Amino acid sequence: MKLTTQKRIAAEVLGIGINKVKFDVDKLDEIKEAITKSDIRSLVKNKVISKKAKNSQSRARARIIRIQKRKGNRKGPGSKTGTKKARSNPKRLWVRKIRILRTFLRGLKEKGKLENKDYRNLILKSKGGYFRSKRHIKLYITEHRMVKEK
Repeated sequence: MKLTTQKRIAAEVLGIGINKVKFDVDKLDEIKEAITKSDIRSLVKNKVISKKAKNSQSRARARIIRIQKRKGNRKGPGSKTGTKKARSNPKRLWVRKIRILRTFLRGLKEKGKLENKDYRNLILKSKGGYFRSKRHIKLYITEHRMVKEK
């Protein structure tokens, strides 16, 4: 049974390619008798002729990659795009660090463990980028015996 003409007309009516047209196998006789566009339209309406499902792209590999990235894999130098500064904003890092240092020093001063002179000195040093971290400040304070014991 040759249904190439019906397939072509159906493709035109549905607005898809010939390969995407699907015929109901049980009702091929009805389809063979349809020779006009209106006949084909009625068959489409009765779901004798339909569109094949669109082939979608598989997400299986993408899911596997996402799981690997969560574990910390696939983050080597070959995967990195952009400079170090583009990947993490240095200003945001600085703001985060300096806030931690200043709150720590303020807390020590309010508890009365630091003299005003030492507090000013440490604040200016931290502003100048002398300290790497809160731990570094603690180390500096203990080495220079700045903490007052009550």
